[in-house]
Amino acid sequence: MSLFSQLQFHTTVNDIYMLPASGVEVAFAGRSNAGKSSAINTLANRTRLAFVSKTPGRTQHINYFSFGGDRYLVDLPGYGYAEVPAAVREHWEHLLGEYLATRPNLIGLVLMMDARHPLKPLDIRMLDWFIPTGRPVHVLLTKADKLTRQEQAKTLREVTDKLGTWPQCSVQLFSSLKKTGGEEVEKIVGSWFDAALSNEPDEEPGTYFATHAQSA
Repeated sequence: MSLFSQLQFHTTVNDIYMLPASGVEVAFAGRSNAGKSSAINTLANRTRLAFVSKTPGRTQHINYFSFGGDRYLVDLPGYGYAEVPAAVREHWEHLLGEYLATRPNLIGLVLMMDARHPLKPLDIRMLDWFIPTGRPVHVLLTKADKLTRQEQAKTLREVTDKLGTWPQCSVQLFSSLKKTGGEEVEKIVGSWFDAALSNEPDEEPGTYFATHAQSA
């Protein structure tokens, strides 16, 4: 059975103090129009596991999905949607920043960017919050089907080059519509869980990645 096919909804929270106390987790993040929920549904081979809204920015909470075995996928609120009220944006930014920078259970970040518009300022901010932890980042260039093969290769090369100063970053193309790229994501995320769960019992979650920055 594939890793993502085991996903089941676990809980939803709207405050950093309500996060589950145990387990190890991989966060999925991205701009509100990057296709994050569609990607999660595609990876899990479901249609409505993660809610896909026609209004970007509607998801305002941190949603936990369980893989079983004390392993979680954490669906973070989409960011960057202009019509969200300022107070809500401020709350999201505080929540996201604190979560990414301080969450000990977090072992890796899957960051989604529209392949047509990668590395926007808010994407860079997300990386700035997370990179100092030393944990791995895997960038999904979503909606790759919107580009020609030549454009895909060019975008992949340019994003990879720009992230080259951060050795723990990896990049790939992904399409929910064409259902391409899923095997690579599963291999990457599975390796993170394997590495984290192979720690010595007295190590805190995420210790391996905090002290052994590595490329996925």
